[in-house]
Amino acid sequence: MKTFYYSLLMCFLSSPFYAQKTPMLSDTTQVNTLEEMLIIAKKKKIETEMKMAVSVDEYLASSDQISFIKRGAYAWEPLLNNMSSERSKITIDGMHIFGACTDKMDPITAYVESNNLAEIDIKSGQEGSMHGATVSGSINLKRKNTLFSDYGSEWKGTYQTGYEFNNKQFFNLGNLSFASDKFVADASVAYRKASNYTDGKDNEVKHSQYKKFNTSLGLAYKTSPLSALRFDAIFDVAKDVGYPALPMDLWLSRALITSVSYKKLFEEGLLRVWDTKLYFNTIEHYMDDTTRPENLVHMDMPGWSTTFGLTSKANLRKENLSSEIQVNAYQNIAIAEMRMYPQDRSERTMFAYSWPWVTTRYAGVSLGNSWDISPISQLNFGGSLGLNYNHSKYIDFNWIFYPGAPQEKTRFLPSIYTNYTLFANKFNVTIGGGYGQRAPSVSEAYGYYIYNSFDRYDYVGNPNLKNETSYELNASAGFKTENLNLSAKVNYFYIKDYIIGEILSLGSPMNYQSVGVKGYTALSYAEIVNFSLNGSYKITPNLQWKGNLTYVRGKDDKGGNLPFIRPLSYQTAFVYNYKKLSVQTSLNGDLEQVDYSPKYGEDNTPAYKIWNLSANYAFYIKNNKFIFQIGAENVLNEYYSTYADWGNIPRMGRNVFTSLKIDF
Repeated sequence: MKTFYYSLLMCFLSSPFYAQKTPMLSDTTQVNTLEEMLIIAKKKKIETEMKMAVSVDEYLASSDQISFIKRGAYAWEPLLNNMSSERSKITIDGMHIFGACTDKMDPITAYVESNNLAEIDIKSGQEGSMHGATVSGSINLKRKNTLFSDYGSEWKGTYQTGYEFNNKQFFNLGNLSFASDKFVADASVAYRKASNYTDGKDNEVKHSQYKKFNTSLGLAYKTSPLSALRFDAIFDVAKDVGYPALPMDLWLSRALITSVSYKKLFEEGLLRVWDTKLYFNTIEHYMDDTTRPENLVHMDMPGWSTTFGLTSKANLRKENLSSEIQVNAYQNIAIAEMRMYPQDRSERTMFAYSWPWVTTRYAGVSLGNSWDISPISQLNFGGSLGLNYNHSKYIDFNWIFYPGAPQEKTRFLPSIYTNYTLFANKFNVTIGGGYGQRAPSVSEAYGYYIYNSFDRYDYVGNPNLKNETSYELNASAGFKTENLNLSAKVNYFYIKDYIIGEILSLGSPMNYQSVGVKGYTALSYAEIVNFSLNGSYKITPNLQWKGNLTYVRGKDDKGGNLPFIRPLSYQTAFVYNYKKLSVQTSLNGDLEQVDYSPKYGEDNTPAYKIWNLSANYAFYIKNNKFIFQIGAENVLNEYYSTYADWGNIPRMGRNVFTSLKIDF
């Protein structure tokens, strides 16, 4: 522990002062109100053109950088740049939050709703290291923040309701905000309830139901014309969530996410904005199989995750250099239990810690800079230095497989990145690269008999794993006219000491459904290439076309295929607007997955194509705006599953949906 705190002190003292650019106020801007400080990014609607009332997962799926592992209809695991969630950094307003489920059935995206988010910021590779050590990048979920009002007190609200016929999903989403010159309040509430869905053959997919309640509150007080204090809280509850791809379901999941922050703007000088936040969050997650009477042995898998931390950032600007420096520090305690019972649930036959009270402490400094070299060129560069400390309270579980493994471990996690952009008439070109390291996750380092129903192996962690090291190259090019927009992006990751599960020669499976035991180990290296092509064209003032194409290739050190690598995929869509009417249609799909990995439990998945159609009509009653939408997903009722559907569970068949949104 002395080593940890000494290294932390040196980390702070040795960090350079210059830092990075988020969108900044220009030198010529005269800043008079706090509102200008609060607008740090363009706000986006968390909805797609095809569907207004999307979940956070559905919205993220519209990005060509993100795909999902699906184990059911709820809480999909996001894959950024086709890498597992351990390799990405997912935060809410910069806050570090860690799930409490060893099966990764509670990604951080499951604890927010689309109506309490303003935008989602996705950074690829080491450009995402601002929030901490990463390999694939970062996803920052930004909550809605109403601005202070210069025009007296203002009330605004939104209510949205709807019904989806396939799984009988009923939802209500509501927002209410109040703003004055000194005080702001934001509140949201969301409730979704869905039954089992049916697939393309009209067969019921059992254990695919869910219920979810989410509410949030934000209160801000202007302490001076250039500063404000804000309190935020999110409370989320999910019950009776089924997972058709797993032998267990979720009985209850609860999360409380809180923060208090202080933000100050400076009118003159190098320092422009200073923003500091203290936060606390706690999550509890209870998996059990009481709804699965076919299981010979009953099991409970409760988990708890508690995190408190600090994030503080400063935005600076001098002439053509805009900078940001950010400090992150947090502590997380992860606990997960595994309890087995005979048919008589009053007796317990086995108990073990699948996460043996693992404490993680992290502290780091991140830097990012944007230098406007000329009116047509820009250089972005930065990096981070982090210190990661782990302590396992019950290291005895890991000693069974790794005798003498250290009970505590401290790791240094450096990263650096740079990219150069050139703008020439209607063209733009960017080239860049990065280097970074990440520490093994709690499961990878300390997990104990975590059952993976995909390949049917029990997994155990390895405390002796090295840091995973990533070398990255990226490039993009774009062309834009008044009616046409084309862009292409490619990145290449060479990942040394790539962490993955390998069969162990010792140990016997604990779960009766398991075929063996795997331990997390490190391949010499792995390679992943991501390519995407995007385009849009305004055919007429009322008709627009959009499309994208993505291709990914992933190989291990022996030339074998990595798991969960997406095949060639595509999407094409047309949007027609006429006065108050808007009509959208799209076709999307994957080609056949031929580069699959039987070694990791994968098999061939056929090609599929999905046609979607929707229309919405906007009208006003007095000063209130109404939008009514009706549509259908998978219009042709295609029966399919994708490369990332756990256990080849079939996706939803034809789904007719309706939605009504009211702005008041």
